[in-house]
Formats: sequence, C-alpha cells, structure tokens
Amino acid sequence: MPPFATTTPAPPADTSRTGLHAAPVGAHRRPRDMAEELGLREAELVAARVGDGATRIDPAPDRLIPRLTALGPVMGLTRNDHAVSEKIGVYDAYVPGQHAAMVLSGEIDLRIFPRHWVHAFAVETEQNGRLRRSIQVFDAAGDAVHKIHLRDGSDADAFAALVTDLATEDMTDHLDLVPRDPVEAAKSVPEKRDVLLAEWDRMTDTHQFLRLTSKLRMNRLGAYRLAGAPRAERLAPGATEALVTALAASGTAAMIFVGNRGCIQIHGGPVGTPKTVEPWFNILDPGFNLHLRGDRIAEIWRVTKPTKRGPALSLECFDAEGGLILQIFARRDDADPEGRAFATLLGALPATTHALEA
Repeated sequence: MPPFATTTPAPPADTSRTGLHAAPVGAHRRPRDMAEELGLREAELVAARVGDGATRIDPAPDRLIPRLTALGPVMGLTRNDHAVSEKIGVYDAYVPGQHAAMVLSGEIDLRIFPRHWVHAFAVETEQNGRLRRSIQVFDAAGDAVHKIHLRDGSDADAFAALVTDLATEDMTDHLDLVPRDPVEAAKSVPEKRDVLLAEWDRMTDTHQFLRLTSKLRMNRLGAYRLAGAPRAERLAPGATEALVTALAASGTAAMIFVGNRGCIQIHGGPVGTPKTVEPWFNILDPGFNLHLRGDRIAEIWRVTKPTKRGPALSLECFDAEGGLILQIFARRDDADPEGRAFATLLGALPATTHALEA
C-alpha cells in the first residue's frame, strides 16, 4: 500500500522589509508568482521597497496617464490570473472619465475603470546590471491593474519628473488592503429567457449587452448559457488556440481583449505564428505579446450580437469559476468592413454538445 500523500505547511510569510528584500527573485520569476508563494499580494512586495527603489505616487488616471506621453515608447501590461497582454507604444489620446476613461493612441488601446486604481508606485530595480524603470498600479486588494515598463528608447528624465510631481506625502511601506472580491459564478434567470432573447435581438451596440444582463439580474456567462445557439454556442476545448493559429496563418486581423476589474487592454491587428512554451500559449510579435494559460480555460463561447454595422462576432473564454479570461473580436477595416474573414474562421470551429446548467 502506498503511503498517504502529505503536505508540509508553508512557514508564515516574513512580511518585514528585511524578509521581503531577502526573498529571491530570479530573472524569469514573476513578482505575482513570488507573492503567491509568500502568501502576499503583489502590491505588498512593491510597497516593502518604498524608499529603496520604489516611490508611492498618485494613482488617479486623470493625473497619471497624461504624464505618460512624455516617456515616449513604453510597454503597457495588463493581465488577469490566466492571460497577459503586453503592448509597445506611446500613451497618447487620453479620454478622461469619472467612471470609465480611455487611451486611444493606436498601439495603446485601454479601457480604464478609475475606482480600481488605488495604489501606484514608480519602481527602479537593478536587473542583469541594468536599471529597470516601471510604473505599477494596483487595486484595493493589492492585485496588479496595469503596469508601464520603460524601454531603451524611453525618456528617463520624464520618468524622474513624473516621480517628483506625483509622489504622495504617504511614503510608508505598509498597505491597508481589502479582501479580494470573489469571482461571480454564472448567473441567470431561466424564467426570463424569452425576454433575454427578445432584448438581445433588439440590440444595436455591443455595449448594451451588460446593461441588458444587469437589468435581468444575470451576468455574461449566465446569459450565454441560457440563450444558447445561435446567439451563443459553446465550443470544443482548444478552440482559442485553433482560432489564433488560423488568424496567424491567414493574416486576418482581430481585436484581442485582456482585462481585469480596473483595466482592459486591446490589441488590434494581425498576429504572428503562436508558440507554446508549457504551460503558456504565446504570441510573440515585435509590438504585441500575449501569454495565455490554455489549461485554465473551462468554457469557450462563440457569440453573435446585433449592431448597426452588422453582427458582432466574438470568441470568449472563461475559467472554472466563471471569470472572463479573454475575448477575440473581428477587426473591421476598409478591406473587410463586415469582418467576413474573421467570421469564416470563427464559424469553422467545432461546437461541443456538452450540456451546462444555465
């Protein structure tokens, strides 16, 4: 008889400045992973270095984002638990908003939700003999919302001026964090299915969908399960990787959305040949990287919503808890104003007959 499996309890995390500084950080070790191993939030690792490579700055997007333009080309990073989007470009064309703001500068395309921009730091670290500079923004629970990494061509003087001007009076290395909000599981109201379908078919813009589900006391995943084909069809495992591979092979442009509660980052354009380095499925293009944990995708949906410009088609991925991981939409342009090339590739993906409770 084999022995019972045992798990050795992890020692209590040393959250002191000395303890966190002593924690090893390898060249390829993600701070997020290190924080989880220590039983901490990523923001706590950064805060522990305040006064020694990290400076607390004003996180308000209306103050922070306009200052990023002067940095020149940088890399913007937005992630959730299972997907990471990295885009290189200049932060320009900022559109402020109390509840939602935007960056619409071509390469950098963001939807920002300011109430989740709670803690921010300007960070300087030595790595492989080089000084790395970044701006890192976290939510109230200490999870990363958005990061900006300077590159070789970025303006270090503009970074220094930003730090001076946006530094906060509070330079303590302690953060008062709140518990994470739980992911909302699929939520639907079966007796309202007829109303859902009727209102769905009357939509003229995709942004009306969340207002519709909220009014009916449902959420995105619950509505997809309840509506069913042809409005929402569950796809077979591997459909996401298959679509990205087909997009790359055909040169078809798409819009890839990766987000969290505080920020959504959008890539618009073609993608290069993907590469798998387990457990990550990757796009490694010169101006855009995507890293996706395909093994964490529990449900994939092919969705169609009516708009004034014709049907809006998307592939949408969810994790086992019901959290949205990634969305891929058609990118309409003068060459393909109706997104027919994308529709053909998306339509070729096999559906699954596996039943789910709404």
